[in-house]
Amino acid sequence: MSVVTEPKLISGNANRTLAQSIARRMSMHRGMSVGLVDARVERFNDQEIFVEVYENVRGEDMFIIQPTSNPANDNLMELLIITDALKRSSADRITAVIPYFGYARQDRRTKARTPISAKLVANLLTEAGVDRILTLDLHAAQIQGFFDIPVDNLYASPVFALDILHNFKGQTDDIMVVSPDVGGVARARELAKRIEAPLSIVDKRREKAGEVAGMTVIGDVKGQKCIIVDDMVDTAGTLCKAADLLMEHGATEVHAYISHGVLSGPAVERVTNSALKSLVITDSIEPTEAVKACPNIRIVPTAPMFAQAILNTWSGTSVSSLFETETLTPIYEGLYSRD
Repeated sequence: MSVVTEPKLISGNANRTLAQSIARRMSMHRGMSVGLVDARVERFNDQEIFVEVYENVRGEDMFIIQPTSNPANDNLMELLIITDALKRSSADRITAVIPYFGYARQDRRTKARTPISAKLVANLLTEAGVDRILTLDLHAAQIQGFFDIPVDNLYASPVFALDILHNFKGQTDDIMVVSPDVGGVARARELAKRIEAPLSIVDKRREKAGEVAGMTVIGDVKGQKCIIVDDMVDTAGTLCKAADLLMEHGATEVHAYISHGVLSGPAVERVTNSALKSLVITDSIEPTEAVKACPNIRIVPTAPMFAQAILNTWSGTSVSSLFETETLTPIYEGLYSRD
């Protein structure tokens, strides 16, 4: 049996900033330098992806850090080809660290003759040689069941709770957590429980995909600081409409805490001109320059959580312990303080 000495990290091109942050954080935990494995991930002139790993990975515990965000197909292929390169180089175990799991919205057949693309992606990753998955806030929890390998799904809500308690210190009595739809109630309830806040719902009716026909607020939000909670924001149309509706119903402020900032098309402009006082997202997706420059968008780091989850996976200790605020507080020490 091979003896694994240290976990090794390798990154595609999807979010190298996050990968480097995870490596730095692991260096702090280990008290030694942890860097990314030296490799090249590039494209030929016809856009075929080529990977070459310059370090020996035989018998190693490998962690590939690669969200499958826009461009989803390119980033997914990078992940698959890196996996194949490591598998053929005799890596002992390969964990795909996918901060944002693309195709997660296609988790079921919504009408006749449509695919379940999330299941297809799960099959591709497993067949390529991935031994386990580490991800953040899957769009649908049942996607974990699409895999026949272990899947650890981390949650942003404990980190969001720390951020809220830090930034709304002394103002938590009039905070109202809001779910942007009925399907997201469980996620919103989880955050509401952590910060001891009441819960409200924005009920929306869709006549067809991508178009909201009407919205209704369930609950009294008058005089409340409303915090909308969701797993992803794409074009931000529905989010901005929900913020306007809450203000019309008497909310004093509207903020949003959303795990994955897809923010495609006119999203940044919409957020900038919206009633949202702040939109808080994680760095699971590499933020564009427009996102970084937006005055009412703020990014919270996931590197401390992912670094600890990787170390726990490598050492065979509990990953679910990271769901607890008490466990995350020391990991995020220096960023948030409840004193």
